Amino acid sequence: MTTGSNVHGTAIVIGTRGYLFVGPSGAGKSAIALHCIAEARACGLFAALVSDDQVLVSEVDGRLVARAPASIAGLAEVRGAGIVKMEAIESAVLERAIRPIEPPFAERLPPEGETVEILPSLSLPLTRLPLFPGCSAFSTLTILHPEILKS
Repeated sequence: MTTGSNVHGTAIVIGTRGYLFVGPSGAGKSAIALHCIAEARACGLFAALVSDDQVLVSEVDGRLVARAPASIAGLAEVRGAGIVKMEAIESAVLERAIRPIEPPFAERLPPEGETVEILPSLSLPLTRLPLFPGCSAFSTLTILHPEILKS
């Protein structure tokens, strides 16, 4: 097991799958991740926060594991409204990174097999999550990854 690195992002679990929302500050990572938790629960799926804003990521047996720093465990920021308490789990194995993107999109199609390095020499597959007006981010995510609904 490697020591953890503090990664800027939001980690959640839907079903048994861990997701790390990544991107620049102000990109909507927290809001989209919290929305996905709420929408997954509305579909009858287990969903919970792992960590918001700061995620301690370590390598365990070749897999990336996310945890929250103790000082922010169970807390999430709703930009413009404040810090809220959330149902959270202690840790999750990360399966994929999600990058919310807003139109206009620089590219019509993302590079095939796109990944993002989370720890030195350890990457996650990356999904660009387009945020379309009038469409739920969770609906778009489940179109891109229908396996989420089978979690």
